[in-house]
Amino acid sequence: MVEKSGQQPAGSDRGPDDPMLWPFAAARLAMDACLWWLERGPVEQGESDVPWTTSGIVALELSTMRLRDCSRTRSGQPALVCAPYALHRALIADFASGHSVLQSLQQGGIDRVYLTDWLSASPEMRYLSIDSYLSDLNVAVDEIGSPVDLIGLCQGGWLSLLYAARFPAKVRRLVLVGAPVDLSVESRLAQLARNAPEIVYDQLVARGGGNVSGAEMLHVWSKTPDRDDIAAALQRDLSDEEGAALLARFDRWNTETLNLPGSYYLEIVNWIFRENRIASGNFTALGRAIDLKDVKAPIFLLAGLDDDVVPATQALATANLIGTPPAFVAAASEPSNHLGLFMGARTHAHAWPRIAEWLRNDLSSVLARRA
Repeated sequence: MVEKSGQQPAGSDRGPDDPMLWPFAAARLAMDACLWWLERGPVEQGESDVPWTTSGIVALELSTMRLRDCSRTRSGQPALVCAPYALHRALIADFASGHSVLQSLQQGGIDRVYLTDWLSASPEMRYLSIDSYLSDLNVAVDEIGSPVDLIGLCQGGWLSLLYAARFPAKVRRLVLVGAPVDLSVESRLAQLARNAPEIVYDQLVARGGGNVSGAEMLHVWSKTPDRDDIAAALQRDLSDEEGAALLARFDRWNTETLNLPGSYYLEIVNWIFRENRIASGNFTALGRAIDLKDVKAPIFLLAGLDDDVVPATQALATANLIGTPPAFVAAASEPSNHLGLFMGARTHAHAWPRIAEWLRNDLSSVLARRA
């Protein structure tokens, strides 16, 4: 669905201060961050005090994640939401009523829903790699029972795409939402990653004792999200009592950061954002060269028209890289910034019901109607 919006998107007047760009703006913050780190020292993340919106249980505990099972039934086609593993918790996929991917999927008739709740990196996790996360994602899929419908959000999108290419028989359908895959399509993410010297990223990891500190990254931003930014992300007015509660909840979520393993972080920066290995066909996952043409599952791509983190042209360009027949590729664009794709009330009213319907539909009947 392509619409025009008069709403001013969060981040439209920002430079590289947008918090969603935090992993790649190391050049401008290296000196300030170093001083703060020496003064304060490492910060360990504890358990969150922000509750989930959708009830569920921890079905599996792995070295990289807790697999949350929010299913309402034991039968039916399972959907696994792969949350982004970046600065914030997986609550980005289950933020609040009317702002929750899990809730929208359930309301759309998807009764078996799971979520990757990624863990903040401890010192022992510093050598975990992209392969480590793909391996645990594979264990989670086997636990759920393949084939699954895999729904990748932002950086969970390229991880989901890699998984679908590595294990094509285990993915029935694929949904990628605001996912950066082809970094040859210009974006601020790609520019920031390429412009900073490689040694800056190495130093960032070294300062964290082998991990990248989420608390450090959050601390050094010169512009944190203000009320207008949050209103644009949630796509609603915050002046009423419910809005005030959402604002307080967003502030709590925003300050609960995750640390990233240094090895994993450097692989993302160098292999994906600097060298564009996934799109160029030079990525090896779990011992096998990845060819995106091996991905033939039906795919739904959702992009934000006001997304300056992953521009719509980049999010939709993935369709040209995969082996899925064009008839089985669905795409939609919403008047949304990046966070609004996952948290926005308007996006949840328009795009996510369409995604749920697409997941439920018999695509062979869709093809028959087109013929």
